[in-house]
Amino acid sequence: MSPPRVLLIGHYSPPRGGLQAHVAALREYLLSRGVPVEVIDLSPNRKNGPGVHGPPNALGVMRLLLTLRYDVAHLHVGGRLSPRLAILALLAGVLPGRKAVLTFHSGGYPSSPEGRAARPRSLRGFALRRLDAAVAVNEEIAAWFRQVGVEAERVRLICPYALPSGPLAAEPPEPLRSFLERHSPLLVSAGGLEPQYDLPLQIEVLGHLREKFPRAGLVLLGAGELHEELRRRAAEKPYGEHVLLCGDVGREVALRVIADSDLMLRTTLYDGDSIAVREAIHFGVPVVASDRAPRPAGVRVVPAQDLARLREAAEQCLSNDARRPPAAGPGEENLAALLALYEELMKESQI
Repeated sequence: MSPPRVLLIGHYSPPRGGLQAHVAALREYLLSRGVPVEVIDLSPNRKNGPGVHGPPNALGVMRLLLTLRYDVAHLHVGGRLSPRLAILALLAGVLPGRKAVLTFHSGGYPSSPEGRAARPRSLRGFALRRLDAAVAVNEEIAAWFRQVGVEAERVRLICPYALPSGPLAAEPPEPLRSFLERHSPLLVSAGGLEPQYDLPLQIEVLGHLREKFPRAGLVLLGAGELHEELRRRAAEKPYGEHVLLCGDVGREVALRVIADSDLMLRTTLYDGDSIAVREAIHFGVPVVASDRAPRPAGVRVVPAQDLARLREAAEQCLSNDARRPPAAGPGEENLAALLALYEELMKESQI
């Protein structure tokens, strides 16, 4: 059987956070195995490139979905399943002679008011039931898919991460480079500057940790609506100069910072299967994370919004030199699982 022709739909262009990094890694993985792949890029700064289409509007997206040659369309959704994205999923699911898959990357959506309100007869439920497979990144999302009427055999639990392979040669730009040189131990947080990451708690715990580790610093990777508020909050602290909000950086730089750090903090109020956490584990960096999502083996889990427990766990990791040697393999098992899913769907269409 010839390999399936795959169309990936989702955010793709840099700067690459978790979802974009996954789509980019999936594309590279498929191409390395001889699978024809094209991408419809939904990123705000999307551009056209070889095998990558950056349509200017929703009509352009739908036109590409109708005219490109592919066997399997795989839609990647983060944040919320908006009506526009639900309609896109519905269109992909009803096109004859083609298979449609959706991965929902937003760990907290099922517990949001919008997620709880979704029912089988809603637009979201109707669209998702037209798909050939719905991929969940955690058990909560898998249960939500079933709640809106997706048949259990069509729901797959595949955590979306692809770990880096090869040396990390990227050099951090200023002022990030100087900040890294001045601080040890180095704490890092990778994600959006959004309320669900509870970043004020991380700024607060840094002050306590500096009592024992006076050269400690905290790097917040990412951008978001709370940038100015967090900048002001940090500036009000006597140790404010030891908190760096560096905004979005390239994926290679972000990986370098994570690999060179001494501890990752993940204090989310809700979460999916965090790619940043997987990357830290891959590099041997200890992780202290909240209990609001299933965490990989080796992560130190503490109650969310609990400053005392967060401080205790962080101090123990830093005091006991909890770093481990980096993992040897690139961790492509979940990408292989997606390719196996595409091949399975193609076999079903030939029966």
